[in-house]
Amino acid sequence: MNTSKQSQINFIKFILTILILAILAACGPSIEELNSVDYTPIVRDDWPVSIPEEQGLNSILVAKMYLNAAELETLYSLLVIKNGYLVSEAYFNDGSVDQKDRLQSVTKSFTSALVGIALDQGCISSVDQKMLDFFPEVAEKITDPRKKLISIRNLLEMRAGYPNEEDAQALWDGLLSGHYPPLIEDFPLVSDPGQRFRYSNLSSNWLGIIIDRSCGMNLKAYAEKYLFSPLNVESGKWGQDAEGHNNGCGDLHLAPRDAAKFGLLYLNDGLFNGNQVIPRDWVDYSLKTYSVNEAFVKRIGDFRDIGYGYQWWSANVGDYHVNFAWGHGGQLIVLVEDLDMVVVTTSYPFWLEHNNRSWKHEKAIITMVSKFINSLDNK
Repeated sequence: MNTSKQSQINFIKFILTILILAILAACGPSIEELNSVDYTPIVRDDWPVSIPEEQGLNSILVAKMYLNAAELETLYSLLVIKNGYLVSEAYFNDGSVDQKDRLQSVTKSFTSALVGIALDQGCISSVDQKMLDFFPEVAEKITDPRKKLISIRNLLEMRAGYPNEEDAQALWDGLLSGHYPPLIEDFPLVSDPGQRFRYSNLSSNWLGIIIDRSCGMNLKAYAEKYLFSPLNVESGKWGQDAEGHNNGCGDLHLAPRDAAKFGLLYLNDGLFNGNQVIPRDWVDYSLKTYSVNEAFVKRIGDFRDIGYGYQWWSANVGDYHVNFAWGHGGQLIVLVEDLDMVVVTTSYPFWLEHNNRSWKHEKAIITMVSKFINSLDNK
């Protein structure tokens, strides 16, 4: 056989190999492999358990998600709640059922809930009350008159006009300083209050201090009494600033099952075991979208049209609209109202690590969850 003909045969073999590999990749895992995936919930008193098929979920699609989850290097937990039942649960890497993970910016959604409770109790009179009402020591030092217009509503919506702390090292250093009231004056506005979305951790921290000052107890104590206790949730650590205020923007530690209770609370209009823990209208206001496609990203995985409410994110995925609490590293509490479903993930938090490496792992977790939701039949 001449060299030219042998080269042609080798080339054809190479092309056939590539095609076979592509077909195998497109086919995905076998039914046997999917059936071997174990996502059976642990039976305990804190959650009623079921299986996906009994609650109207395709078990093969659930298995595909958990098979993908097992490949993620920084994922700690993945839970799915359907119709109030825990239908799937698994732990990976260093995760475990009782581990209280740092939820990062998922904490912001808890802070928002506590603002709603404080309003209901009369500690705060209105979301239109001005921020400076709660910081008299700063009010007399204000040089930018626009800051006198900033309301609690603006802080909740991330539309107060303050910059994202990641935009400059000086801003980031200010956030890490732990001294937050002075930054109301020290940090410049980059837009007029109420005009533009700007992701601001300080806005959430100021909300936490407002609750502390208006309700007479720090954020964790207030949460223990009016949020965690009604949910039968045992919280872990909650980081504090230099003055002893719990950080409204992050640092709350919870076990994944307890994070799921918080998601179910919002899915059920603030009700838990017949108790109206959060006012129903506050849940409605919180999950509305006040800003869309104004954030640092417009699409993540299959989540598109990324929006923001009262310290809750929103997106569209396939035929569904979702709301989600979102923390750095891949902490998620995702609400799919049309399916009566909550998806929870916890993961390595990449504490103070904001770079391409952390974003790669965070994005992989969000992509996994969003593709699962997109795969579900809306009929």
